[in-house]
Amino acid sequence: MTADLTSPERLGPIGYGAASIGNLYREVGDAEADAALAAAWDGGIRYFDTAPHYGLGLSERRLGAFLRTRPDDEYVLSTKVGRVLDPNPEFSGGDDLAADFAVPDETVRRFDPSEAGVRRSIEDSLERLGLDRIDIAFLHDPDAYDLDRGLREGLPALVKLRDEGVVGAIGIGTNSADAAARAVREADLDLVMIAGRYTLIEQPARDELLPLCEERGVGVVAAAVFNSGLLATDAPDRTARYNYGEVPPEVLAHTGRLAEACRAAGVSLPAAALQYPLQHPAVRSVVVGSARAADIRQNIDRVHATVPDGFWDSLRADGLIP
Repeated sequence: MTADLTSPERLGPIGYGAASIGNLYREVGDAEADAALAAAWDGGIRYFDTAPHYGLGLSERRLGAFLRTRPDDEYVLSTKVGRVLDPNPEFSGGDDLAADFAVPDETVRRFDPSEAGVRRSIEDSLERLGLDRIDIAFLHDPDAYDLDRGLREGLPALVKLRDEGVVGAIGIGTNSADAAARAVREADLDLVMIAGRYTLIEQPARDELLPLCEERGVGVVAAAVFNSGLLATDAPDRTARYNYGEVPPEVLAHTGRLAEACRAAGVSLPAAALQYPLQHPAVRSVVVGSARAADIRQNIDRVHATVPDGFWDSLRADGLIP
């Protein structure tokens, strides 16, 4: 286990998720991406997370170019394995918007959690990043392809890489609390990144995953804490994204009640969304991302905003959170 590398002190309460600078949903210029990263750094963020999946490597290239201008002993960097990028034999000027990234689809993703695939993924990521180290490597979304194979092959491969000192710490990054819990049971992990499953409006990770991580000393990073945008404003409405899609009426109604309770307490709903996961002792950091520097500065302020005494207890008393 690599406790120091994945400690709350090293990760900080908020980390930067670099999917947005991989042109998530829209084209982002290099200057805008660099300004977003600078806003994160200047605001005290020192944990940065990326993946080959994000913009078919564009996120890694941009993040690496930025981090090469910063002291290499001051940040923690994570990327992911499980998908390798191969040349697209059918490329004819198309894009990757089917996977939500506004980039040319010159390469294609291929699920390969084998030891050879994991080693190749790390080597390719280091080349794209232009760095000589990766601190944390997550097995990325094995449940989206073949969970059994992903855990059977990918996790032992990551353990080997950690034992060899190729990476400092290992874990799983997934939207599935069940998949993450199984990974924690089956391997000696340092960290779990759980996206969207431990948020102010959705807590399936609370029942099994978080107690299991606490028991085994596995840290948790809560990602997608706005559930794709629903919790990102003080007045959520039906036009908001929820888990990459439309908002079900019952979820919108519950979010409306949360928003009213926050207004009554003088708390921003997005601030509550950022701070809620950090109330659990297993959660070491939350990760959010944007390609807009103003959004990043605002989220840094939100995660540090003062919440009145008794606020969380009042939400529980009203049945708004477990």
